[in-house]
Amino acid sequence: MASGIFAVLDDIAVLMDDVAMMSKVAAKKTAGILGDDLAVNAEKASGFASSREIPVLWAISKGSLLNKVIILPIAFLLTAFLPVAIIVILVLGGIYLAYEGAEKIYEFLFPHKHDKESLIDEGLTEAEILAIEKVRVRDAIVTDFILSVEIIIIALGSVAGQPLLTQIMVVSIIALIATVGVYGIVALIVRMDEAGYKLIASSKKEKSFAKFLGNILVKALPYVIRGLSVIGTIALLFVAGGIFVHNLDFFHGFLPELPSLVLEFAVGLVVGFLALLVVMISKWSWKAIRK
Repeated sequence: MASGIFAVLDDIAVLMDDVAMMSKVAAKKTAGILGDDLAVNAEKASGFASSREIPVLWAISKGSLLNKVIILPIAFLLTAFLPVAIIVILVLGGIYLAYEGAEKIYEFLFPHKHDKESLIDEGLTEAEILAIEKVRVRDAIVTDFILSVEIIIIALGSVAGQPLLTQIMVVSIIALIATVGVYGIVALIVRMDEAGYKLIASSKKEKSFAKFLGNILVKALPYVIRGLSVIGTIALLFVAGGIFVHNLDFFHGFLPELPSLVLEFAVGLVVGFLALLVVMISKWSWKAIRK
């Protein structure tokens, strides 16, 4: 009996060693997309009133966890029984991400009054603020869903051929890191100014390191958010382009003289603006029909 128990414990120890090793491999392979996920979500989580930042982040985080709960079992089933569906889902998600990136560039070049609704502008009622907030949280969760699909598929690819239990544990760990790690860092970023104000208030001396650091944190936040907005837009196009280049035969060997990063960005940009053009024409057509 005792030997049987020790044998089971030994098997568990071996399994956990395998999971730890494969998790490191999967984390390395998904590091790039996790970085893009961080940039995109930090940009989407910014611009809220200070008192609403944590509740909004919590709402997005819960949506992100739900995304993983939905995606994980479906990904395992599709990988086993219908792998071509994974490619279709990835490409459709890539089109959406490319569209989002192109739309941000278009809004920057041709700004519209309604393009960016601020949640800290004066004159908005509480109901209006909550309505805008709800839309932005929903959009952030949709984008998170697509990025989560990409992360999980890459993680699955890194453990292909491993026992099913190992696959489930490794991919689940990566999925958890993609939510807890990413949104934890996002929370730190969007609360930089609050931390700065507390450091300034806690300093009793006119010139102190705490006050100096606090001022840096307060002044740096707008630039960090602006920078993350740019990085997030570029990341959307890179991720989308990478999906197309790596999963569509048409792009295999396409313009081989271009570096892969340049090709991925260019493909994401072109597909994004084509998708944006289709959406704009559809909106104009719909308005014309309604008139």
